[in-house]
Amino acid sequence: MPGLIKGPALFLAQFAGDTAPFDSLENITRWAAGLGYKGVQIPTFDPRLFDTDKAAESATYRDEVKGICAEAGVEITELSTHLQGQLVAVNPVYDAAFDAFAPAAVHGNPRARQDWAVDQVTKVARISRAMGLDTTVSFTGSLAFPFLYPWPQRPAGLVEEAFAELARRWRPILDVYEEEGVDIGFEIHPGEDVFDGATWEMFLDALDGHGRARINYDPSHFLLQAMDYLQFIDLYHDRICAFHVKDAEFNPDGRQGVYSGYQPWLHRAGRFRSLGDGQVDFGAIFSRLATYDYDSWAVLEWECCLKSPEQGAAEGAPFIAEHIIEVTDKAFDDFAGGETDMGAIHKMLGVTR
Repeated sequence: MPGLIKGPALFLAQFAGDTAPFDSLENITRWAAGLGYKGVQIPTFDPRLFDTDKAAESATYRDEVKGICAEAGVEITELSTHLQGQLVAVNPVYDAAFDAFAPAAVHGNPRARQDWAVDQVTKVARISRAMGLDTTVSFTGSLAFPFLYPWPQRPAGLVEEAFAELARRWRPILDVYEEEGVDIGFEIHPGEDVFDGATWEMFLDALDGHGRARINYDPSHFLLQAMDYLQFIDLYHDRICAFHVKDAEFNPDGRQGVYSGYQPWLHRAGRFRSLGDGQVDFGAIFSRLATYDYDSWAVLEWECCLKSPEQGAAEGAPFIAEHIIEVTDKAFDDFAGGETDMGAIHKMLGVTR
């Protein structure tokens, strides 16, 4: 029997806050379960919901986290290291902006910040294995992205060296994931050096095809680049280990296109939307993933320029549930068939023996 996509699940990062029910793992998991979610993806970079250093040291704490989720009625889908992964590779132009993702003790010290991030992402490999999780999700970080559309032209070899360095930083981390039997599903995302299929292939080549480097598939980032997000599944389905269900719309006009003219989210040609409000064909996506026997989680990542997060979350659970396909193990015309009779087959074909 083919695998069944699991869900609905919810990425908690965009909902965490300082007031109930978003201020603790206990409160937010109960809230998510009450909306119909069966799983939660936990951000390891938000101490209101998860303490990575404590989880690395304490089996009691890890059991407590699992117990809180189980009591609420949800499973842990994956642990997320998006922000720590971002800090594994930071071009100096982003130093001031990305310091906000790291502890104050390493602000203004890019090497110390990188060392902290590598330690965090490595710890999550071991934490995941200890908690019985096979997959994490993350970002690659970016060294080359400021030179994406350059003037003057970038010097020959810059991109190649950027990806070689990106691989040098990630290979030791991925080797730990290999030791622990855990995958990293990288979210392919503009702002990261790995933002489409071509850059994914460059990254994977630089890593010599490392088996633990996988993909967290998010069609919203492909629609906003005018990419074929269904063919992406055809090309890379064997590396897809996680799925962010996020909608978007792209409405270019005579004033702006993919780059959106530095406009705020509300006025961009490309905007993230709540599920069902954008242009992503989720029926086709769920069908395509089911065709390739994707059997992991469908996780709502909510980001919308219009709708409130509470409304987006409430609508997201039934939306995902309605799109999950119970893959059949029967052909539609099985009723018309019968037992195989080679004699009859030969007669139908005019074959004599």
